[in-house]
Amino acid sequence: MVIDLENVSFQKAKKPILQDISWQVRPGEQWAILGANGSGKTSLLKLITGYEWASAGRISVLGSVFGSVNIHELRKRVGWVSASLDQRYQMHEGMPCADVIVSGVHASIGVHEAITKADGERALALARSMGLEHVAFSPLSQLSQGERKKAFMARALINEPELLILDEATSGLDLSAREQLLAEVERMLTRKQAPTLLYVTHYPEEILPSISHVLLLKKGRVLAAGRKEEVLTASLISEALGLPLTVEWANGRPWVKATTAFAHGLDNGD
Repeated sequence: MVIDLENVSFQKAKKPILQDISWQVRPGEQWAILGANGSGKTSLLKLITGYEWASAGRISVLGSVFGSVNIHELRKRVGWVSASLDQRYQMHEGMPCADVIVSGVHASIGVHEAITKADGERALALARSMGLEHVAFSPLSQLSQGERKKAFMARALINEPELLILDEATSGLDLSAREQLLAEVERMLTRKQAPTLLYVTHYPEEILPSISHVLLLKKGRVLAAGRKEEVLTASLISEALGLPLTVEWANGRPWVKATTAFAHGLDNGD
């Protein structure tokens, strides 16, 4: 089992954040985690990666049960890309793109330890595979938002993780850059040795053809979990996101629209 959560709850300052979460991710499955702001998506990721500890329940990740595993060693098997990573690199805007990628070897912000020739070659190979060869030696400050996101994804992949977490990876991107990044994720998922993916988003249309399953969260609880075709229904998505929606499928992706009545209400200023 890649991830196994049994009756997991989490509270902070006595406030319930996650309640009675039971969820399993099996080898070969690729998951999206979908929910509105405040639904508990990021808190769930922090529990899975050991940056927060559950108030109750049992957590197992990559076959290791929390409480009897070295979390620091476990994290070496997990790649994580989030908006906070970009923020942490704002103090290193002069760092070349290739160095950003290679910093993932030691999961550091910046390069502070010796890097082998093989590490450097692997970083450049990842840059090429992500279409970043032309900016590999350019400072981070000169990269577009889309290129930055790709660099951080390459950083997460350099240790060939068994589990890859992309937390709102397209945040801040325009439509073109978003679709380019999503295409890169889809290419990665079709490779033979692809890691298990947890793709966290607010937007159902970002759930790619190669993503097989969806976990739907609402107010810290599991609303639904299973194969995406069974979970991404109009009724369930409407309940999770808090507004009436319809769902249409095109090219293996779900596209949601507000219902006519709701859209008219917006047009009338209601």
